Amino acid sequence: MTAPAQAHADTPEPSLLTKQLADWLRERLPERHGLAVSEPRPAERGMSTDTRHFTLTWEEDGEPRSERLVLRRPPTEPLLPDYDLARQFRIMRALEDTPLPVPRTRWLESDASVIGTPFYVMDEISHCVTASDFPTYHIFGTYFEATPEGRETMWRRCVETIADVHALDWRQLGLSFLERPEYGDDPLEQQVNYLDHCLRWALAQESEGPQPVLERAVAWLKEHRYAPEHVTLCWGDSRMSNILYSPAGYEVRGVLDWEIAFLGDHESDLAWMLFLEWMNTVAGGIAPADGTPSREETVRHYEEITDLPVRHLRYNEVLAALLLAIPLLGITRRMRAEGQLPAEADPVLHCCQRITELIGSGSV
Repeated sequence: MTAPAQAHADTPEPSLLTKQLADWLRERLPERHGLAVSEPRPAERGMSTDTRHFTLTWEEDGEPRSERLVLRRPPTEPLLPDYDLARQFRIMRALEDTPLPVPRTRWLESDASVIGTPFYVMDEISHCVTASDFPTYHIFGTYFEATPEGRETMWRRCVETIADVHALDWRQLGLSFLERPEYGDDPLEQQVNYLDHCLRWALAQESEGPQPVLERAVAWLKEHRYAPEHVTLCWGDSRMSNILYSPAGYEVRGVLDWEIAFLGDHESDLAWMLFLEWMNTVAGGIAPADGTPSREETVRHYEEITDLPVRHLRYNEVLAALLLAIPLLGITRRMRAEGQLPAEADPVLHCCQRITELIGSGSV
């Protein structure tokens, strides 16, 4: 999940972090003479995981060498109760030998004493562009600045990336550890009960009282649960801003952010993308930029390239709205406390609005 970048309370002073990271890397790369590390630079966005870019330099055969790497570590306040950095690392490593272009993972460090928290290091995918989150891609950034044809290409390639994720054999890739048997017998039951647990956890952190719409969404999801025909690896945070595109032609060069990946119905990723599109347009009173495919065109394109039917989009969009609302409870509280969000602004209300549109305002 992505949002405006947050400062990390456990971050050492910049020069100390640089030294700690350099010392740690020298132990892992003793063959690289004169190894040095640039000061890790915070990414412009990212609230679910603290992300920092840095350059590694050394000398080889008398010639200077360098490579760009990325440091990732937990946020100061996890947005979900089971935040697991090692889980993200395992997912990305399992995907490295697939056609999906995920960044190559290098090292996972579970010892928090090295830099103050556990962390992992992965390769940077450079010289790419992506869609904007804040402000919305319909009024700012690469997507907004593209031609209508370019926008359609970026959009369709996001849908095709979702399809590529769903085509993977998660069992063969060793991703069975994503199952949550403690929450139910099948993946959809597990996901709904997991979100019920997450909502109760989030409400216990807040001081604003109950969230009746979100609680009613959980009850509705339990009441209307169905048996998925196809269980796939679900990306979880499936959107254009989590794709790195080539500047020319908008080829997919990187697929990012696997924090909330899970096993579930293939429709959930498509519903997440479409729900976020609603958030980026209807919720804010913004018209889609020219060239943006419609909801119907998006579903049709997905069905044509996957041969998988889309029959439960409404259900999965309720699931998506609930999944976003839960971390937004904490994000909203934190941004208000830091003066980044006016007191009257409440992004959770948009999620509640969409849930009400989808399931009505009455009882389950």
